[in-house]
Amino acid sequence: MASLNRSRTKLSGAVKLRRRAMKITAMNIYQVDLPLHEGSYKWSGGKSVDVFDSTVLEVQTDEGITGYGEVCPLGPFYLPAYAAGARAGIQELGPHLIGQDPTRLGPLNDLMDRALKGHAYVKSAIDMACWDLLGKLTLQPVCELLGGRYGDDFVLYRAISQQPPAEMAASVKQYHDEGYRRFQLKVGGNPDEDIERIHAAREILEPTDKLVADANTGWTIHEAARVVRGVRDVDVYIEQPCASYEECLSIRRRTDHPFVLDEVIDGVDVLVRGCADLAMDVVNIKISKFGGLTRAALARDLCSQLGIAMTIEDSWGGDITTAAIAVLAHSTPPKLLFSSTDFNSYVTVSTAEGAPQRVNGRMSASSTPGLGIEPRMKVLGGPVITIE
Repeated sequence: MASLNRSRTKLSGAVKLRRRAMKITAMNIYQVDLPLHEGSYKWSGGKSVDVFDSTVLEVQTDEGITGYGEVCPLGPFYLPAYAAGARAGIQELGPHLIGQDPTRLGPLNDLMDRALKGHAYVKSAIDMACWDLLGKLTLQPVCELLGGRYGDDFVLYRAISQQPPAEMAASVKQYHDEGYRRFQLKVGGNPDEDIERIHAAREILEPTDKLVADANTGWTIHEAARVVRGVRDVDVYIEQPCASYEECLSIRRRTDHPFVLDEVIDGVDVLVRGCADLAMDVVNIKISKFGGLTRAALARDLCSQLGIAMTIEDSWGGDITTAAIAVLAHSTPPKLLFSSTDFNSYVTVSTAEGAPQRVNGRMSASSTPGLGIEPRMKVLGGPVITIE
């Protein structure tokens, strides 16, 4: 009985300690350029980026614990998101969040939705930083808070920037030699050339390697129909051939290739619809498209229940985004984790210490509290916006 009373006293003390809510006291917004090792990144429609414009967010609290998040749109012409808009949106939301408890992630996300309709990407860095805070407060890695890690590591894919077929095949070989076994080939251009690209890349690979032909919405229906017919005998996944869900569904019904949806996947409603329509075998869950880790994890868990395989990623980013991708990917059941990505290996600037690093085409989430990263403040420089 004495032991039971001591336990109750300890529990009561712990509860009392947490009755006082942590409060957000300030936010600092940093802008950082992320140049690419390869010089540029090219995909459908002639789109390309040489330097990514990333936004890093620092959330300070009255308990002296600080959390960090990042959002980095893939230029202003990929999705309804752009870098300056991320910073302006956080500046708009910030005053509503001062004084709020960052560890109450449900109410915090609801408040953000009331204060700013839509613009999920704006909310992503905030939600990410709050998960970092929660992990640090509870002394747990965010990977464990999101369900717990599976195994020692997880598989990565490598995106192959759009180039002439022979050059893309050479890039596939280079990264295959570095340990990657899954490749996302950027197509969505001239159908004849895309057919050649797919054949050339597949010839480089081993039978157990996986190849995805990612059109990034770049084909019209008739062009997509020609491509899937032209690679009928090739072992390849077809990803987001056309702009709309309906157009993609029409191509899905014309081919027996495994099918991936990406750009149209921006909420649980389309996941449910896609499951009912048998519209895809794999979906790409980009953290910023869902508004952060909270709702990306909800989508992940729904897909797990529905038996839909997933690529866990984001639009782009550096070390902090890579750390966030890693905690969500590593806590995803391996049989449903199709792949993930290591954006920090694509860029020449490191913005944080402790970020996960790829090893032979695989990666693991941090085992330290929070996201496991510590920003390099000399790289970030001074904040471009402060909210108090």
